[in-house]
Amino acid sequence: MAERLPKLAVHKFASCDGCQLTLLDCEDELLAVAGAIQIANFAEASREIIEGPYDLTLVEGSVSTPHDLERIKEIREESKVLIAIGACATAGGIQALRNARDVEEFTRYVYATPDYIDTLAESTPISDHVKVDLELRGCPISKAQLLETVVAFLNGRNPILPTYSVCMECKRRGNPCVMIAQGVPCLGPVTQAGCGAICPAYNRGCYGCFGPMESPNTTALGDQWMEMGVDSRTVSDAFHFFNNYADAFRKAGDMYADR
Repeated sequence: MAERLPKLAVHKFASCDGCQLTLLDCEDELLAVAGAIQIANFAEASREIIEGPYDLTLVEGSVSTPHDLERIKEIREESKVLIAIGACATAGGIQALRNARDVEEFTRYVYATPDYIDTLAESTPISDHVKVDLELRGCPISKAQLLETVVAFLNGRNPILPTYSVCMECKRRGNPCVMIAQGVPCLGPVTQAGCGAICPAYNRGCYGCFGPMESPNTTALGDQWMEMGVDSRTVSDAFHFFNNYADAFRKAGDMYADR
């Protein structure tokens, strides 16, 4: 009898599909592991659904509706290992900007028949509701980090993921520091690496889409921005942007909003 392959499931919640597309973009690399894992439930790639339980489940998107709450609990129950992928799943995503506003007011403005809309007051990360075994940051996630995670799972080890800042990636690419050389505000000093410093490479400041690095000094960076002439509201908005629900960025954003 042939050995049973581990089953992979991929699920989407409130998100743009960008992280799922990162998985599809792996193409050649996925072929290399095709004989070691079975893609059993991935609506973005195939209509075929093989029933769980699943050995590895990737979840994209934030929890935004009552139905999401029920669904993520069901997914957790049928998943041996559950990994949240992307800024939406790990920190609420851009849609978490609504958390500081009146969601009912948004609903009235956006939808012709708001009574039909059943939504939660906040957009929250997957880990707020179920146990998450690993988080992959980014908007979208890094292709290299995703492949490293899948390969690590298949080999029974922990993935090797960076905890240092985007500044390290800038140095490795030989990028001049946009803050020092051009006076451009940048979140790179407090943001976890993973993007390859793509924004600074094009003379733009980092937007912080990979979320806070380990032990970020957000106050030092925020104060530096203000010394450069950036107002406190803009500093607050920058920290609240992609990773609104990440603890370090949320606290920093709240602090500068009150200045």
